[in-house]
Amino acid sequence: QVQLVESGGGLVQAGGSQRLSCAASGRTFSSYAMAWFRQAPGKEREFVGGITWSGDITLYADSVKGRFTISRNVAKNTVYLQMNSLKPEDTAVYYCAATNLIYRAIGGPRDYDYWGQGTQVTVSQ
Repeated sequence: QVQLVESGGGLVQAGGSQRLSCAASGRTFSSYAMAWFRQAPGKEREFVGGITWSGDITLYADSVKGRFTISRNVAKNTVYLQMNSLKPEDTAVYYCAATNLIYRAIGGPRDYDYWGQGTQVTVSQ
């Protein structure tokens, strides 16, 4: 199993940037494909971006494409979500997720096996 801990959330103004981190521990980090999801109040959890085990493929939701970038550092057992040009509609709890299917770069919540506790991102106007 792998344990995931997110950090880096907080309050940011619209148009600003923020970077989220997800530290993994437990089983070998490179054995997993990773993803970020988010969930706003009253809404379902939605896919934001995903990255394969090797980092060679990344995919994004249309709503964040061109603004968000997912990356991973195997030496640090960490996956990142760089968020630029933030909008109020990006406000949500952001979750890191992992799957044993190492080539997965996109999917729904049911496609991922392990989850972090989430970190709140609030974008003010």
